[in-house]
Amino acid sequence: MKTHDLGETVEIRIRDNGAGIPPEIRGKLFQPFFTTKPTGEGTGLGLSISWDIVTQQHGGTIEVDSRVGEFTEFAIRLPRYRQAVTAVTSTRTRAAGY
Repeated sequence: MKTHDLGETVEIRIRDNGAGIPPEIRGKLFQPFFTTKPTGEGTGLGLSISWDIVTQQHGGTIEVDSRVGEFTEFAIRLPRYRQAVTAVTSTRTRAAGY
């Protein structure tokens, strides 16, 4: 695992030396309920939930790089600062008399 200060964002890279992920599967990694495990051995929610937390709740990104037989690496980038959009919207709504 490595971390990098990219100024406005922070990057976390996690890499393994495992079997890698075939290209035909990479596009499905973050889909809810997608799993390569046998039926009953996995829900397929881990990466989907991770994607939602990183992208929707924190405004970040997740990228995957992989070479079959060599490695898989996830790069997570999170903004250093994020405005509370909900709080701003609520304040503006109250100020407008709604």
